[in-house]
Amino acid sequence: MHEATAEQDLDLPYNVFAKACPSRGTLEHVTGRWGALTLGALYEGSLRFNQLRRRIDGVSEKMLSQTLHALERDGLVLRDAQPTNPPRVDYELTPLGRQVAERLLGLIRLLEGRMDDVLAARARYDETRGGL
Repeated sequence: MHEATAEQDLDLPYNVFAKACPSRGTLEHVTGRWGALTLGALYEGSLRFNQLRRRIDGVSEKMLSQTLHALERDGLVLRDAQPTNPPRVDYELTPLGRQVAERLLGLIRLLEGRMDDVLAARARYDETRGGL
């Protein structure tokens, strides 16, 4: 099965394991702390900037802004600026963004559901290796 996967990889036009592949940057945007949380939060529906910032506890205004720009550029998030006073800007996922967010949320749910195992593994590691 491993050989078939390697052969299939050769047929793809992009390879995230290649240093110069543009998919690597998108993977970083999606899997970085703020990117994953932003996509997960927007999966619930359209949010304004401050709503999103409150939903993602701990993100700074600057980091959220940078994250949204990167995700918008990658075609994962839509920015809808309405010409009102004050301006109203809503963010929502594109169809591609929804597909990516669904997979991220699956991973998030798996990790949340297995945190007892993770915490036990950390404790065992710290006991045998003297902690961090």
